[in-house]
Amino acid sequence: MEFYEVINSRKTVREFENGTIPTDIIEKIISAAMKAPTNDHMRDWHYIVVQDKNVAARLLDIIPKSISDEDMDLLIKDWNLSDSLQQECYRNAVPKQHKMLIDASAIIIPLLKEKTDILHPDNISHLNGFASIWCSIENIFLAATYEGYGCNLRIPLGNESEYARDVLGYSDDYFMPCFIGIGIPKKDAPEIKQKNIDVKERIHWNKF
Repeated sequence: MEFYEVINSRKTVREFENGTIPTDIIEKIISAAMKAPTNDHMRDWHYIVVQDKNVAARLLDIIPKSISDEDMDLLIKDWNLSDSLQQECYRNAVPKQHKMLIDASAIIIPLLKEKTDILHPDNISHLNGFASIWCSIENIFLAATYEGYGCNLRIPLGNESEYARDVLGYSDDYFMPCFIGIGIPKKDAPEIKQKNIDVKERIHWNKF
């Protein structure tokens, strides 16, 4: 697969076929993650790969398994989602937050050594490490696409991070930015329409 074909093929996958991913492929994908740029040149990142369904069930037990139509309507209102296409994307994604992870072949938990208080930074430079690991996460998505797999992502809400720490046993000085589900994309899964952007309207030469 050519580079731009990987870029254009990458999409969030929330429905999976049954199946496992070979260990060497997961290692290749995480090796790609480790090639991402890093602010301090140390790449002090770790990745927990959960394949055991019993561990996955415990890890995800805190995530709601469904959402009512009324609560979905309230969420859209609270988040000021006024665009109809955006609303459709959220209505598709939010109810699948538990299922898209539990049905994945593996759950990857990236961890960042927290050298500054990410949630209460003194200045924007204190977010450099946090920005770096998101480059690493994007490499996971792209490498998975190249290998024929799909990924999804959930940002922890409430006390999900602390709950994950208790289940998985990582130390207090590591920060979990997200859950990543990775697996074999379901062949007949509906494709969610995305907003088309004309890149020429978003590029500004020399000034805005």
